[in-house]
Amino acid sequence: MALKVAVVGLSGIGTDHATCYATDELAEFVAVCDVIKERADSVAEQFGVNAYYSLKEMLECESELDIVDVSTGGNENGSWHYEPTMQALEAGKHVLVEKPLSNDIHEAREMVAKAEEHNVYLGCNLNHYFTPPADRAKQYIRDGEVGELVYCLHKIGFPGSESTYRPLDSSKIKGFPYFHMKAFLSHPFSVMRYFCGDVTHVQAFIGRPSFRKSAGDVMLSINSIHVKFANNCVGYLLSQRGDATFGLGGWWSIEVGGTRGTFCVENCIEKVTFWHGAGTASQPEKLDVGASSMPTVTNSGVKDFGRTFPLRIQAFLEDITNNVHQDHLRASGRDALAALEYTWAAMESYEQGGILVRPHPLPPLRGNVKSHAD
Repeated sequence: MALKVAVVGLSGIGTDHATCYATDELAEFVAVCDVIKERADSVAEQFGVNAYYSLKEMLECESELDIVDVSTGGNENGSWHYEPTMQALEAGKHVLVEKPLSNDIHEAREMVAKAEEHNVYLGCNLNHYFTPPADRAKQYIRDGEVGELVYCLHKIGFPGSESTYRPLDSSKIKGFPYFHMKAFLSHPFSVMRYFCGDVTHVQAFIGRPSFRKSAGDVMLSINSIHVKFANNCVGYLLSQRGDATFGLGGWWSIEVGGTRGTFCVENCIEKVTFWHGAGTASQPEKLDVGASSMPTVTNSGVKDFGRTFPLRIQAFLEDITNNVHQDHLRASGRDALAALEYTWAAMESYEQGGILVRPHPLPPLRGNVKSHAD
C-alpha cells in the first residue's frame, strides 16, 4: 500500500519534493501546507491535493498520514525545520526534512532524540550520494578493490569569480557569517562520511575574499577543513561559494584512495573513475614515477543534478515500505546530525585559531531495538 505523504513548505525545494511524491508509485501524495495561503493553494491545485495553512490543522484532518516532508527554510536555510519536524514526530509521523537538519546544533540533537522517543523514522535530504556513480564507488569499497582507506579529498562549490559576485540581500542570509557552512557543509560532510565513516578530529581554516570584505559581506565562504576518520583515513574538504571556479572534477568531486585502488566521482551524478593500484592482481606491473594505471570510467549518462531528488526520495519511501531497522535508514537524522557536529567542530576550530577539535559524540546506535513495525 502506498504511503500517504504531505509536504510542508512550498517555496522552492518543497515544490520539487512534491513533484517527486506525485510521480512515485510508493507514495500517495495527499496534502500540502504553507503559511502563505496563495502558495499552498497554487501547489494544491497543481497536484490535486488538499491545501492547509497550519500544520496543526493538517495533522488533525489528515490523521492517516504516514510521512510529513518538511521543506521549510528560514535563517541559514534551517531555522524553520525544528518546530514542524518536532510537531510531526510528536504526532507519530515519519519525517523527511530538508538539509541542514537545523541551523542550531541543540535543536538538531533534540530532533534525533524525539524520533527515537516515538520510534519513527527521521530522514534528511542528503541527496548528493543517492546517485549511480556513488553506488558504484561504494561497491568498489565493498568488493575490497579500494583496500584499506588512506585518504579522502572532496571539493565542492558553485563556480564563480569576483566578476560574478553579487551581494545577497536576503534577511535569511545577509549578516550571518556562518551561512555557507551551516546551510551547505552537511552535503560534503555526509558524502565523506558515507564513504569513509565517522570523523574523530577536525581542523579548519576559514576565510572570505577581499571583494566580499569590501562589500561588507560577512559570509565565511572559503572553508579549508582537514579531518581524521575513526579508521585512521585522513581527509580534506575544500568548499567555497562562487568565489572561484574549480578546475579538474568540476563543481563537485570526491576522490578516495586506498591500498588497492582509488576512485573519483565527478559532478555528483555524472561519472566515476577507478584506478587499480600498482602491484595488484588487476595492475601487476610496477609503474614509473608520475605514471598511473589505465582507469575504468563509468558514465551514468546523466548530468542533471535535479535527478538526485527523486532518487533520494525513492530511497526514503523504500526504506519505510520495507520496514528497515531504524539504524539502517539511509541518510537518517543521525547521519544528518553527524554532518552538523562536524560543521560545529569546524566553526569551533576556526574561532580558536585553527586548533584541533573532536566533534561532539553522536547518540549511540540502538543495536537490537526492533523496527517500528514489530
